[in-house]
Amino acid sequence: MKQFFPQRFLVTIAALFAAISFWAIAPAAQAYDNPELLPDYQTPVIDLAKSLTENQEKALIKNLEEFEAQTGYKLRVLTQYDRTPGYAVKKYWGLNDKSVLIVADSRGGNLLNFNVGDGLYSLLPRTFWVELQTRFGNQFFVREEGEDQAIIQSIQSITGCLRQGGCKVVPGLPREQWILTLVTSVIGGLVLGFAAQPRDGKTFAWQWALIFSPLWGILFIAFGIGPVISRTSEWLPLFRNVIGFVLGILVAYLTPLLSQSSASET
Repeated sequence: MKQFFPQRFLVTIAALFAAISFWAIAPAAQAYDNPELLPDYQTPVIDLAKSLTENQEKALIKNLEEFEAQTGYKLRVLTQYDRTPGYAVKKYWGLNDKSVLIVADSRGGNLLNFNVGDGLYSLLPRTFWVELQTRFGNQFFVREEGEDQAIIQSIQSITGCLRQGGCKVVPGLPREQWILTLVTSVIGGLVLGFAAQPRDGKTFAWQWALIFSPLWGILFIAFGIGPVISRTSEWLPLFRNVIGFVLGILVAYLTPLLSQSSASET
C-alpha cells in the first residue's frame, strides 16, 4: 500500500536533514582499502551490491564512456553493501578535479553519496548535491522506484546539467515540492488579503499591503514562484500557484465584508 502524502512529505524533510550530514562519500568507502574487490580491467561501473540489471549496467557503462569522451568529465559508479573496495577506487579510476564518484550504499540513511572534484563546484554548487541526494536517495524514493532508478536518474541530472554548462538546482519539480510551493503561495495571498482589508474608510488599504510586502513577497515570489521557474519550464505549476495566490487574497480580503453583510441581513 502506498503511503499518504503527509508521510511522504515527512520522509522528504527527514532526508533533507540527513543529506546535509551524509552528502560526501560513504564512510565505509573511506574506512577500508580492499583493491582485490576491483576488477582487473577498466570499467566506469562497479556494481558490488547488484543494484543494476545486466542490461542497465551495460547501457550505463556505454553512456558514461560516451559522456567522458564528449565532455571530459569523469563519472564513476560504485554500489556496495557488505563489501567495499574503499579508498582503492581513487587510484583505480584516477579520480581528479573533473570527476564525480557516485556511491550507492543502502546501509546508511540515504542511498546516494557523492565524492565531487573541486573543479565542478563552480558548475554544480554544494546545494545542488544536497538536493540531488535528498530527491533520489531518500528511503521513500528508493522504496517506490528502486535503487536502480535512484542511481540512473541522479546520473541523468548530473550529465544533463554538465552538458548545459551547470545548474544551481536539480532540474525537475517533484510533486511534493510543488505542493509546498503552492501552500506558500496561498499563505502569501492570505497575508496580502488580510493586510489590504478595508480600514480607515479606505476600500483597499494599500499602505498596509505595502508594509507587509516583504512577508507576502517572500512567501509568494521566493518560495512560491522561484523554485518552480528555476526547476521546470512547464507553465501549469506556475499557473496553479498564481491562482492559489489570488484565491488567498480574495478569501482573506472578502471574509470580513461577507461577515458584515450577513450580520446586517440578520
